[in-house]
Amino acid sequence: MSLALKNIVKSFGATAVLKGVDLEVGKGELVALLGPSGSGKTTLLKIIAGLEWPDSGMLEVDGENWFDLPARRRQTGFVFQHYALFPHMSVRENIAFGLRVRPRGLRPARAKIQARVGELLKFLQIPHLADRYPGQLSGGQRQRVALGRALAINPKLLLLDEPFGALDAAIRRDLRRWLRQVHEATGSTTVFVTHDQEEAFELADRVVVMSEGRIEQIGPADVIADRPATPFVARFMGATVSLRVRLAGGRAVEEDLDLSALPPSDLPDGPADLVIRPEDIRLQRAERSAWNIRARSSNGPRVHFALQHRDGTEAEAELARRDADPTLVEGQRVRVQILAGAVFAQPAAKASAPTHSSKLKETIQ
Repeated sequence: MSLALKNIVKSFGATAVLKGVDLEVGKGELVALLGPSGSGKTTLLKIIAGLEWPDSGMLEVDGENWFDLPARRRQTGFVFQHYALFPHMSVRENIAFGLRVRPRGLRPARAKIQARVGELLKFLQIPHLADRYPGQLSGGQRQRVALGRALAINPKLLLLDEPFGALDAAIRRDLRRWLRQVHEATGSTTVFVTHDQEEAFELADRVVVMSEGRIEQIGPADVIADRPATPFVARFMGATVSLRVRLAGGRAVEEDLDLSALPPSDLPDGPADLVIRPEDIRLQRAERSAWNIRARSSNGPRVHFALQHRDGTEAEAELARRDADPTLVEGQRVRVQILAGAVFAQPAAKASAPTHSSKLKETIQ
């Protein structure tokens, strides 16, 4: 099935949570809603599931208006971050629950329910856990049971809200790969919420980056990482250094920076902001440079350089320790080369301000 969200608006009191969201998800696609806390991604997922209702907008699934259907008739499978398993039921009973509570006319026969549960236990590789209770399971095992319960009803749409958020890093990595295999084996249409960039990019066919109730960018992982559409996306992707540059003939230029590696831009000539990840900056000794190393530190695998321009502007660079020249020490003057970055034209009001470089210090929770 495919779904289309059109101009979804939602507020809680005076707080606008979704501000006109448009999104289409194709049949069999796995899409991630990615963003910081408060971006509206979980609210959007709950609206699809029928657990929240928007103030306005449309939701069509295979051309049918789902806002005319209550949650129980939408045939969606929902997996929560904290599993929401019934502690007094065995694994087998938890998986069967969605089938057993269907109205009498739609409820499968007991033998068919048992057969479906048996299929899922094997598919999820947990048949040995069938008679255990949630309190006897690990976090990863509980998450598999929660997914089994969601899949039991043969959902048209599978929805997952931070499905691995309560698990440690090693288990999350294993379950991400496993979930991708499940998705491909079932051919389900899946939408999941996460704030973890690695999780979103490893799992999803497309990633939807959200901020403050709006969609900032939609696309595959490589496009979002290499060509962020907005300054927010660039910063969310780790571009924590922002430098003022000028655009001339489609090229970014700045007297004290080597910007020759940057591709041409179709932005108009004038002041611009260049947003860069610290790992995309390279340094070389250059005694006459306007930049110097103010401090050098290492966390073992990586070396961090705090840089300062002669006008007081600061920036940061980070290199793998094996790639860091040991002669680049505190006080050394350096040539600063930018290997990659995103260029954004400055708004008119900002463009009238002084054009010296500046470092952006913004924490995205």
